[in-house]
Amino acid sequence: MIKPTKIQVRFADCDMMGHVNNAVYLSYFEQARMNSFNQLVGEEWNYQKQGTLLVKNEVVYLKPIFLHDSPEISIHLVEIGAKSFTFGYEVKVNGELRTTGSSKLVCFDFKSQSSVKVFPEFIEAFKKFD
Repeated sequence: MIKPTKIQVRFADCDMMGHVNNAVYLSYFEQARMNSFNQLVGEEWNYQKQGTLLVKNEVVYLKPIFLHDSPEISIHLVEIGAKSFTFGYEVKVNGELRTTGSSKLVCFDFKSQSSVKVFPEFIEAFKKFD
């Protein structure tokens, strides 16, 4: 099981309306991905040798998040392809769903500057998702 990522909303995350700015959610998703990757393959994973590139993000804003909220982001595997995989996100505050989203990532060899098949270690690690 992958533990949700707890986010501390910073003052700088909020816009003039007092809620988290729409662009900040992508940073929150990135934090959730890195937290999940650490749980999946460990903190010592060499991303320069076996890397990933972000191909696409989608965000669905359901209800705003405010400065004093304590959001948690759950991540799950949506699909896995030959060279890419997609993570889904649920952002909740006190159990209430506020935002959903997804990120498609491609496995990448930075030395050859080309996409590669999904790493076998990832395929095995993805079994940790519920």
